[in-house]
Amino acid sequence: MRNGRVDLLAANRLARAFYARVYANPTRPPNLARFTFLDDNAHQFYPDWDSAADICVAILRTEAGRDPRDKDLHDLVGELSARSTEFRTRWGAHNVRHHGTRAKRFHHHIVGDLTLAYEGLEMAAEPGLTLTIYAAGPGSPSEDALRLLASWAASQDTNLTAQKLSTE
Repeated sequence: MRNGRVDLLAANRLARAFYARVYANPTRPPNLARFTFLDDNAHQFYPDWDSAADICVAILRTEAGRDPRDKDLHDLVGELSARSTEFRTRWGAHNVRHHGTRAKRFHHHIVGDLTLAYEGLEMAAEPGLTLTIYAAGPGSPSEDALRLLASWAASQDTNLTAQKLSTE
C-alpha cells in the first residue's frame, strides 16, 4: 500500500523482498520517488526507467492537485527538484494521468527479469491510499522468478530468526 507521495506504507514479505532496494536505507521511510530519482539502482530495477519516472511524477502531480497543502509532498518535491535534473524536467512538464492497470518490466537483483501486470486499487474510504497488486502470467518465467523470490525472502526471515535466537 502506498500514499500519494509514493511512500510505501505496508507490504507483505514478498513485496518487501521485491522492493528490497527501496527498503535498503533504514534512516528513511521507503519512497518510490526517492528511489526512482536518487538511487543509482533504479535504472537497473526499471528497464523502462523513463516510463517508470514519468508514472512516478504523474502520481505526485495528481497528489499535488488532490491535496495542494500537503507539506510533506512539498518537501519531497523540493528535495527531488534540488537533487535531480530528471525529476525537475518532468515536474515542470505538468503531466497528470491516472495510474491504474498495465504491465511493467523489472530487473530484480536476486531473480532477474520480470514482467508483471499490476492494478492500482484506490481506497475509497481513505482518499490518497492505493493498494497495488502485481501478478505474473501463469507458467511464465516471471511466475517462476516470483516463486524463487518468495523462497529467498522466507529463507532470509528464517536466518534472521536463527541469528536473533543465537544472541539471546
